[in-house]
Amino acid sequence: MDNHSMFNNILPVWIRKANDSNDVVISSRIRLARNLKGISFPNYADEKQLATVNEEVLRALRAKTNLGPLHPLQIEELSPADRLVLVEKHLCSPQFIEQPHLRMLVVNEEQTISIMVNEEDHLRIQTITPGFSLEEALSMANQVDDYLEQSLEYCFDECCGYLTTCPTNVGTGIRASVMLHLPALGMVDQLKKVLPALTHIGINIRGFYGEGTESVGDIYQISNQVTLGQSEEDLTNNLKSVCRQVIEQERSVREALLKESKVQLEDRLCRSYGLLSNARIISSQEALKLLSDVKFGVDLGILSSVNSQLITELMFLTRASLIQQIIGKEVSPKERDVYRAKIIRERIQRKSGGEHDV
Repeated sequence: MDNHSMFNNILPVWIRKANDSNDVVISSRIRLARNLKGISFPNYADEKQLATVNEEVLRALRAKTNLGPLHPLQIEELSPADRLVLVEKHLCSPQFIEQPHLRMLVVNEEQTISIMVNEEDHLRIQTITPGFSLEEALSMANQVDDYLEQSLEYCFDECCGYLTTCPTNVGTGIRASVMLHLPALGMVDQLKKVLPALTHIGINIRGFYGEGTESVGDIYQISNQVTLGQSEEDLTNNLKSVCRQVIEQERSVREALLKESKVQLEDRLCRSYGLLSNARIISSQEALKLLSDVKFGVDLGILSSVNSQLITELMFLTRASLIQQIIGKEVSPKERDVYRAKIIRERIQRKSGGEHDV
């Protein structure tokens, strides 16, 4: 298998697939929280009950589906490095792998569907689609939800809706989120004004890996806070409206920077490209910062010979555990840094000026 095929097999489809809004929007995600009737929620359940949840989900997966193959992974059976790979692919939360005992992850082959079993709730159904495509992600999540509900009975109250461990998820149990690349707003220090204001209208701002994580590479996840009292469609439409405003602000600041500080902007972004193209050792954090700059430069037309989708892929592909998975063995942090720089150089040289073939 050549490197191109290997990288394609490692990266989820939603990262590899180009989209019309790729300049700002990376992906859209829907997560549904569900619990099984008659079984204590995970924070109160004993081992027997947690094992029962696993068994019930495995039984439900035996039913026929048009969703394609769904593969269950017992988290406890995976190595720590392989668990981190799941987080870096955004297939599960960082909290999910902290206590792997009796936790299971169900994933489809395209890695656009994942189901966390026995996290904060019995089930966390997640779907991820490329670009600004919340409707597509919601449709897919509802298909998975309907499929499982054929065999499983959920905790549901006629008045309150779906019952969940955290009160903020009660109701529809839905969390919709959009992953955005916001380098211009960060560059002019406007994020301190824009993002906190969103919390006052029921919107959360999270980091690269979701709740409890920080932003790296100017990447943010914007999601709804409350699920009670609104339909799934209302929640997603409200989030779409907010995201459009943030996207418009980001694009407006980009235009202003090009007009007012073009030379300084070109200098910074071209320097970042030069470092990525020639570095022999590069850390995960530095790589993401520089890749963010280069993607910014590509989307502005400053680095026109570089492919934007390639840079997006490298932002995920060069994370620590994914690098180790590519190498195929445990290596030291220094060896990872050397290999990361090599991957970036080779991929940029191969794709720059050429047609992207993913």
